[in-house]
Amino acid sequence: MFETRLLSSDKSDIEFAAELINIGEVVGMPTETVYGLAADALNESAVKKIFEAKGRPQDNPLIVHISGLHMLDKYVCNVPNLAYKIAERFCPGPITMILPKRDIIPSITSSGLDTVGIRIPFHKTARELINACGTPLAAPSANLSGSPSPTTAAHVMNDMSGRIPAIIDGGACAVGVESTVISFENGGIRILRPGFVSVDDLRNFGVTVYCDKGITEAIGEGEKVLSPGMKYKHYSPKANVTVIVGSLENFIKYVSEHNGDNVYAMLYDSDAASYPYKYVTYGDNAEEQAAQLFGVLRKIDEIGAEQVYARCPSQDGVGLAVYNRLLRSAGFEVVNV
Repeated sequence: MFETRLLSSDKSDIEFAAELINIGEVVGMPTETVYGLAADALNESAVKKIFEAKGRPQDNPLIVHISGLHMLDKYVCNVPNLAYKIAERFCPGPITMILPKRDIIPSITSSGLDTVGIRIPFHKTARELINACGTPLAAPSANLSGSPSPTTAAHVMNDMSGRIPAIIDGGACAVGVESTVISFENGGIRILRPGFVSVDDLRNFGVTVYCDKGITEAIGEGEKVLSPGMKYKHYSPKANVTVIVGSLENFIKYVSEHNGDNVYAMLYDSDAASYPYKYVTYGDNAEEQAAQLFGVLRKIDEIGAEQVYARCPSQDGVGLAVYNRLLRSAGFEVVNV
């Protein structure tokens, strides 16, 4: 057990966090997407501590974070020209590219795959920490495995107090959902996990963009996956979540027929004025919903909800990422009304 310290983003605290990482420990790190559990991606025993802290299955690959494109060729190889074009446009930023890994990346980091997800975070503190460490950082979301991802340092402390030695407080995450994960095939792009960088953003490169079936369908337990966030039930509060597709009028009718003491709705902000039962809201547009979703899923447990009926978000732009996270929090339980 650790007495987990909450650190600032000051240079001295970043250097202290880097010292912890360089001796093989795990530190909570802010990024623009969600907070991550950062450890030296090249240190097998340190990476193992990430899995232990999260209670994460070891067949779920980790994303490697670097501070700039100058580091890319040291850790991956056979990088297609399209990947460099995407990096020039979106990096640093919320996008992860699956690329053939070099042998310097240990098998535990890539879950035995010959590829690895790699990204350059936009958050200044994350890049400063990577530079202070002098090593790439493996950093999955800093939550207990299966629970909603953390978007504030307080969320990380709630899940990781006593499990890791330190957390850097870098403020609330601007994006709020994990990075878009892509791979390259047949001259095009396959989206393995949707995020803030959207399908339309990637189509602007003039190539075919495919959405992996795992975005909207459950992946079988025995299947190998290239990206985190594709297997297992994810982002889930203790309450049971059901996604409801349909008009507000039909949504209200459905909830009225299934209402109870600990039943809540997850609504758009603009729905609240005409909703007669207990509810929480999670924004009106896709960007607001992405930023608020995980915090609201955590709030659901704080207020003691047992059943939550969530209004289905748009599937356009970053809305696809919100929809994907809600589906997984619901274990793909969807009702059309």
